[in-house]
Amino acid sequence: MIEERVFIAGAGPVGLSAAAHIVHHGIPVTVFEASETLSEESRASTFHPPTLDMLDDLGFAKELVGQGLVAPKFQYRTRKSVIAEFDFGAIADKTRHPHRLQSEQFKLTRIIHNKLQNEANFRIEFGRRVEDVTQDANGVTVRLTGPDGRSEERRAPWLIGADGAGSNVRRSLGIEFEGFTWPERFLVVSTPYDFYKVVPNLVPVTYVADPVQWHFFLQIPGMWRMMFPIAPEVPDETATSRAFAQVALATLVPGITNYEIVHVTLYRVHQRVAKTFRLGRVFLAGDAAHINNPLGGMGMNGGIHDALNLAQRLTDVWHGKVADAELDRYDKQRRLITLEYVQKHTVQNKRNLEAREPEEQARFRNEMQRVAADPALTRDYLLRVSMIASLSRAAELG
Repeated sequence: MIEERVFIAGAGPVGLSAAAHIVHHGIPVTVFEASETLSEESRASTFHPPTLDMLDDLGFAKELVGQGLVAPKFQYRTRKSVIAEFDFGAIADKTRHPHRLQSEQFKLTRIIHNKLQNEANFRIEFGRRVEDVTQDANGVTVRLTGPDGRSEERRAPWLIGADGAGSNVRRSLGIEFEGFTWPERFLVVSTPYDFYKVVPNLVPVTYVADPVQWHFFLQIPGMWRMMFPIAPEVPDETATSRAFAQVALATLVPGITNYEIVHVTLYRVHQRVAKTFRLGRVFLAGDAAHINNPLGGMGMNGGIHDALNLAQRLTDVWHGKVADAELDRYDKQRRLITLEYVQKHTVQNKRNLEAREPEEQARFRNEMQRVAADPALTRDYLLRVSMIASLSRAAELG
């Protein structure tokens, strides 16, 4: 029996954003989440201006902003001085939120879940992992496993795979995940230490270029998340120890060595894009469709952009406003944007920060200073790093 609902695999910010849009347009949705509860991991913590505008349209931004930290400026610097600083106020005419918002992604998923849980068209089933997917011309069949290990098959007209980088939906369909993995891992150390006291002219989002060990300062409510690259030869057990984290933090400010450490996370970093974002009645979105390094905060934001682009098209098809072929435009737009903008810019961001040759360091420093000194170039740059330009490009693709 087919359930007249849209199935979504994954209750992260991407899956729940898609669910919210679809439910708000009168379409029943069931979200399958493998975990027993919503994730409490911090993971992504940057929301860009157009993403906040989209969430505002869904009724979620005000509460999210209230729980986050507004960051109107970001900067690049060396260990000794500021290279360039940028203020999102320069593009205030293009967004209702001319700033980044620093807030852990789990806050958004809880806001969305709390607002949807009493909606008649919304269901979420925790402890239900999508293990396998098959489809035919009329619908999609998902094989689920529950906490007791038992399997069950369910069927619906459409499925959105928002089940993360290790997506079982993508694997079941045999869709290639093209790209590469960086040799370094990234270490994130969270500390409540007040860096404003010891780092002159610091702003909440600060990228530090250094040929030996680049790093960045990312402030969230109540603490700083510090990121460092970790060489391949350092064992995971060493890199995740509090002692190693103290050594990394000690490189930031001479003379300060005993930090309070709240959390340490080490993860591998990939640059990969699925061969297609649509296969028949199944779609990939967010990390299931593309992953990238976090420099620039484009991963989660791009995933939410995927979710709402797809959700609108799926809504129009469901209500008979457009033909099924309209859904091909989701793949055309979002996959190309991922390749042209997200992958390109995140790779370049990393290479700029880690540049070792003096001429490459000078090139990056001089370019950033040139852009910051010219209002027209600043505006163009902010439209790109805020992801507004990528959305405009998607619209151009038709």
